[in-house]
Amino acid sequence: MPGTVCLLESEQAASVQVMTRVALVVEYDGTDYFGFQWQDDRPTIQQQLEKAISQLTHEEVRVVSASRTDTGVHALGQVVSFRTASKLPPHNFVTGLNHFLPTDIAVKSACVPGSDFHVQKSAVSRRYEYRILDSATRSPLRERFAYVVKGPFDVGKMNLACQALVGEHDFASFTSGAGASIKDAVRRVFLAEVRAEGDLLIFAMEASSFLTHQIRNTVGALIEVGLGRVSVREFYSIMEQRKPGLAGPKVPACGLHLVRVNYPRPIEEEINENV
Repeated sequence: MPGTVCLLESEQAASVQVMTRVALVVEYDGTDYFGFQWQDDRPTIQQQLEKAISQLTHEEVRVVSASRTDTGVHALGQVVSFRTASKLPPHNFVTGLNHFLPTDIAVKSACVPGSDFHVQKSAVSRRYEYRILDSATRSPLRERFAYVVKGPFDVGKMNLACQALVGEHDFASFTSGAGASIKDAVRRVFLAEVRAEGDLLIFAMEASSFLTHQIRNTVGALIEVGLGRVSVREFYSIMEQRKPGLAGPKVPACGLHLVRVNYPRPIEEEINENV
């Protein structure tokens, strides 16, 4: 009957769940995790986030990150997003998820971004920092987050070498593994610099995206420059040769931090509007 058909259609429409995209800014100590991306038999950041969301909302969701950090890499400002039928306001995701997450992962803020937001495709750049601790001895309290190397370092020469990195270039020499084509290895770098803060050297690099182990190989080469083992001219030559694996040696993951992900409209504005 027509009336019955209309009633069924109305009931079906009412049962359709409206899904909302939620974006989170996440901080984590990556020491005990095998990177961000899910692995069946190893603990990852994505696994812990999805587990906490499931405990909070009783849904099975898939979390997508702006940058897939590797094993042992940390984050101060990772951005992730997921879709949910939950009606919880953004600030409840912060308090609720932090209740279920382990102590080495924390949600710092949350928002419901605009409909055109995509956590990966909308990002214009990612900023990483690598920390080097200039020390003659180990540091039990700090070496979890920094690579211990005895200086002294020539920061001026390291920054001269950094000038070669800024702009759009082929970074094949700074990637790990063979087989990276010239096209695959081209990236745009907006910032590359070294600054000293007490006994810490901090290398900052901001780019549209990165090659596999690009930053860790770059830091390895810059350490050689800073210690006087490689000249600035030789550093430029390494880049010009475009041979995968030429730069390095690759430094440990412990010193690498994803500091922030940049969008055309800062994620902080979305958060401030929607909290």
